[in-house]
Amino acid sequence: MKTCLTFFLLLFSTGAFAQNIVSSDEKEIQNLIQNSFDALFSNYDSKQLPDFYTEDFLLFEQGEIWDMDFIKNYLTRAQANPNPPTRTNRFEFIETKVDGNRGWVGYWNYATITQDGKVIRDIKWLESATAVKTDKGWRLDMLHSTRVEE
Repeated sequence: MKTCLTFFLLLFSTGAFAQNIVSSDEKEIQNLIQNSFDALFSNYDSKQLPDFYTEDFLLFEQGEIWDMDFIKNYLTRAQANPNPPTRTNRFEFIETKVDGNRGWVGYWNYATITQDGKVIRDIKWLESATAVKTDKGWRLDMLHSTRVEE
């Protein structure tokens, strides 16, 4: 009986350990989403692009295709604004899956845009992204974004 109980506990703890590994990768991908939006689309820091995106990253944004050159130009124009609005990002993750060195995430993206202390716009998107695990950690290689009109 003790042997059976020991085997069951060992099997359960091994399964729980494996789930923690997956959960860790899932959390890293979710953090990648949050941190990329904060650094890139709130702080307009184009120098951090390689920290979040692969070189061949594509963003499908509301019927447009944004490649790395397009994103760099967007961030450069945003940095040039002498009185830029402030963007605060919030995410609700629907599902995150990891299979080896590939990951997928679906989520709601909420942005509150303020300027001079006043909310000027609230925006909501339904988004999905794919990520690849590199020698430098997880990087996004594709993001698809659909604005949701309320």
